[in-house]
Amino acid sequence: MTVTFHMEELGNGLKVIGERDPNAHTSAAGFWVSTGARDEDPGIMGVSHFLEHMMFKGTAKRTAEDVNREFDAIGAVNNAFTSAEMTAYWAHMLPENMSQSIDILADILRPSLREDDFDSEKQVILEEIAMYEDQPFWVLYEHAMERFYGKHKLSHRVLGTRETVSDMRIDRMKEYFSERYSSDNTILVASGSFDFDELVEQANDLCGEWSPSTPSRKHGVRKDVTDRSKILIPDLGQSYLVMLAEAPDCQSDDRYAAALLSHTLGGDETSKLYWSLVETGLCEEAQSSFDPRDQAGEFALWAVCSQEQLDQVEEKILEEIHSLPTTLIQDDLDRARARTATHAVIASERPLGRLNRVASNWVRRNEYTTIEQDMAAIDGVTVDDLIDLSKRYPMTPTVVARACSK
Repeated sequence: MTVTFHMEELGNGLKVIGERDPNAHTSAAGFWVSTGARDEDPGIMGVSHFLEHMMFKGTAKRTAEDVNREFDAIGAVNNAFTSAEMTAYWAHMLPENMSQSIDILADILRPSLREDDFDSEKQVILEEIAMYEDQPFWVLYEHAMERFYGKHKLSHRVLGTRETVSDMRIDRMKEYFSERYSSDNTILVASGSFDFDELVEQANDLCGEWSPSTPSRKHGVRKDVTDRSKILIPDLGQSYLVMLAEAPDCQSDDRYAAALLSHTLGGDETSKLYWSLVETGLCEEAQSSFDPRDQAGEFALWAVCSQEQLDQVEEKILEEIHSLPTTLIQDDLDRARARTATHAVIASERPLGRLNRVASNWVRRNEYTTIEQDMAAIDGVTVDDLIDLSKRYPMTPTVVARACSK
């Protein structure tokens, strides 16, 4: 029996989505909420991530200890994450434990939001921010993203800042929760071995009374910017370089070509940046990534090297970018395609990997594609497609940021 896709919308707008594989030995399920750092007012930056923490602090039915104990009792692996555009809560379990896992997940998505929990968890968030402040690359990357997106809300930091988290009040969090964690802004997704009709029935029982709010996202338009900056980090042993350029958004048909182009330039040990910078000893690390977002996107290029080599490294990266339209060959595409396809197929071998792919695609594009369709789209990209994309999105950075010790 083949993998099948199912979707049903409840009366309150919550969508139940399933990719069923009766031959799978495990199941995975989770709730994806279409909200993240870009949906926050600047004054409460970080509230989405803060809320993620608060979901595990207890409900009207369960204490925080109950939540952990019940997941442990059924052997489920569970976690959550917050990004700029979505927040997710998931579990991976044996098929016979899916119903119990969903019961726990649905319950924690209606948390008590007690003020004493809020106050104690605020300190945890501040410690997490401090931890990231000790990571030079992360500090520089957030700095570069703020320069690249400016007043656009994609410049928001997922964790927030010390100031926004310290000043946050629980009444603002509750307002945000009511607006963004509504039934019509949430999907319940399952993959692996399960009965879809039973899943819909359980969703109705657990989530049928959740209220809709008709939320919307203000996309805004990123203003073009050309910016160079440097931040000083005392006692830094190496220097860091981050460069950002405009890229296709997650709705674009160019997203497959963009991913392959980025991989060709700086994806791994077979990339152009690796051979020109890392293999030659100029850099410890040199990579690129493609980050498609909702009606926005960016190519990120970064390198780690000695401060004395920064100018030469940046020059080499620009040389590789500018030569792309004339140096791309079939072998480049074949290697990038093989590595990309391998990663995608390996991830799809487990229900949890399929869960993430199905849920992310639905949140981003409100669509379902099979792994076979994704592979066909990757296989359909030609060298001419890469060359054409490199001309329309030349990857020439408009924001360049450095982190140095002096």
